[in-house]
Amino acid sequence: MNSDLNQASGGPGAALVVGLDAGGTRTRAVLADARDGRVLGEGAGGPGNALTVPPALLTAHLAEAVAQAVPASARGRVVAVAGGFAGATGADEDDPGRRNALTALQAALRTVGVTTSAIAVSSDIEAAFASAPGAPADGLALVAGTGAVAMRITDRHATATVDGDGWLLGDEGSGFWIGREAVRAALRMADGRGAATALADLVGRALGLPAEVLPGDLDDPRAPDAGRWPRAHREAYRMHLLPAVMAEPPIRLARLAPLAVEAAQEKDPVAEAILEEAADQLAHTVRALYPRRGERVVATGGLLGPDGPLTAPLTARLHALGLTLDWVPDGCRGAVALARLLV
Repeated sequence: MNSDLNQASGGPGAALVVGLDAGGTRTRAVLADARDGRVLGEGAGGPGNALTVPPALLTAHLAEAVAQAVPASARGRVVAVAGGFAGATGADEDDPGRRNALTALQAALRTVGVTTSAIAVSSDIEAAFASAPGAPADGLALVAGTGAVAMRITDRHATATVDGDGWLLGDEGSGFWIGREAVRAALRMADGRGAATALADLVGRALGLPAEVLPGDLDDPRAPDAGRWPRAHREAYRMHLLPAVMAEPPIRLARLAPLAVEAAQEKDPVAEAILEEAADQLAHTVRALYPRRGERVVATGGLLGPDGPLTAPLTARLHALGLTLDWVPDGCRGAVALARLLV
């Protein structure tokens, strides 16, 4: 490993940088050549949200990821480290998340023997924006995964934010929002307020409801009262569904979003309408940043990837605004780019 690292990076004295993408689920670290950004090593650790992960645990997760990415013999050659953290921002030095992230990152680097003082902290969204080709400094960033948020980036720092307000107050068009709408559609079908939809069966099965209360296939998809799903079964469905949903943290509704995608692929009108509305919500979020025609929009998150269910409908809506999506998988490449700027 060490000989390969020396050869790839131009010898045992060549400078190295580390980029970190510290998200709510895991932390990724990338070791790269300071000259050209070539990736030379990778590592992973636990969650890295700078506001929700306790400081000692955050430090441990960062140290774990860096230790995996950087061989012990190369740690003295690391000249800069940059991290993009969920729950932090790079623009405000007094931001609590930024302070937590910087303190934990400094402690983690001491733990593994990286001594550089060139350390930068940004939000994970700022790092994701910098991951686009050319490491852009200005434009718009859009995240659509479990949550949803858009930011205007100016000189590599967020200067305006739209949504990202969490499951209770916002995240419109997100995976959580889609999952919640799927459950609401199932409940509306069961109590007679809504149209028949395959989501009732899919949601019920996903939440472990008894088979005898599920609607199954209806002879007439327009008429849930036509006898294929008797009122007594619908009442029982609701009695089982509500406790099953309430027994889990609300954000867990995001795991039901793929059911809406599955039903929409089978041309279920209710599911199709949910995805169309999600794309409308995300387009509205971007419009609130007053984009200029031709301005760069860097997107990340599972809903907007190459195979993302909202990629096509949102692309069409943004095209009408003179905008195109530039998707990146995460903030690792951007964090490396930000670290190289410190050298």
